[in-house]
Amino acid sequence: MAELEVWNNERRSGENDLSGRLVTLIDPTSVAAEAYRTLRTNLLYALVDNPPKVIVMTSPGPQEGKSTTCANLGIVLAQADKRTLILDCDLRKPVVHKVFGLRNIRGIVDVLVGQRRVEDVWQEPLLGLKVLPVGPLPPNPAELLSSRRFAEFIASVRKQFDYVLIDAPPIGLVSDPAVLATQGDGVLLVLDAQKTRKTALRESMRSLEAVGANVLGTVMNNIKKGKGGYYGYRYE
Repeated sequence: MAELEVWNNERRSGENDLSGRLVTLIDPTSVAAEAYRTLRTNLLYALVDNPPKVIVMTSPGPQEGKSTTCANLGIVLAQADKRTLILDCDLRKPVVHKVFGLRNIRGIVDVLVGQRRVEDVWQEPLLGLKVLPVGPLPPNPAELLSSRRFAEFIASVRKQFDYVLIDAPPIGLVSDPAVLATQGDGVLLVLDAQKTRKTALRESMRSLEAVGANVLGTVMNNIKKGKGGYYGYRYE
């Protein structure tokens, strides 16, 4: 697929200050925000014959930018008048609610166990974008995500939204992303240019291929160029 590299001298957010990661809202004219819009364009037009609606976002390891990418992609899709739902399916260490500054009291777990309707627990941080946090952490994440109820839930929200973005755990740590990949139309693998090792990338690809996942491409962030301490985003 086509490649895009964009450079940005934006300061990276600290672990406890996740709101600064929403560059598409904070600095919409920046080159980083433009990179997310280009990623949106690739999804909208690169696969015209069979466009993916349910997209799983994962990474080989932790803290490689998958949740940040998921959040910003959701924002630019909503800004393009696409009805978009972000599902936090990292049922072990969820962070999407922190990125958007939302409360994580009720969420997808409550829906899957039949205690709440999805309309009762999703939140709308901006027009056209719904976010469904995890809610209470379950004791059996993999079993819950591989259940018939979850498959029925995905089939239901697929009809309600133009795009459903699933923030999955890192594929190098648990089996959940492979399970989620079977429910989606495609997978975006998010990499960190300074942290992701080639062996971890190869192992992640093998895990996805083993379940027949459709890997749409990779998003590479934290690319340093020259001596200016630049950060970038690359889509391929």
